[in-house]
Amino acid sequence: MGRLFLITLEGNIYSCKHCHTHLGLADHIISKTFQCRHGRAYLFDRVVNVTLGEKEERMMLTGMHSVVDIFCVGCGSIVGWKYEAAQEKSQKYKEGKFILESFNQIFAQMHTELFWFFLPSRFKILSPDGSSYSIIQDAQLGGSDTDEP
Repeated sequence: MGRLFLITLEGNIYSCKHCHTHLGLADHIISKTFQCRHGRAYLFDRVVNVTLGEKEERMMLTGMHSVVDIFCVGCGSIVGWKYEAAQEKSQKYKEGKFILESFNQIFAQMHTELFWFFLPSRFKILSPDGSSYSIIQDAQLGGSDTDEP
């Protein structure tokens, strides 16, 4: 195997819930109104640190789409899918965009003082607006960036 290079994002980030690899920025969310088989999903304009699976035709609530599953490069977990093509004219805006399933991600908000809190539930996402979710501060394991005496 080769060496793994990860892209580190700054700002309000979404990360893999399993290994905390950065996946996307809150600024790149197009829509938060998507649904997947496990609940809520977000449509992103772009994501990082993912690999693509095999292309397949999939029937969704909005019609037939050509999609590829996307996997976290850090741990190999499926984190969502990429829309390759949509058959319905009204769905063409999704082409080339990414879905991150909320049960596979966590939200981290970067501050000057960084603290780590663990997710109490395995299927929760922490959203940027904080609505009905808690906010996790930091995406680094352990402690704080302040100097301890």
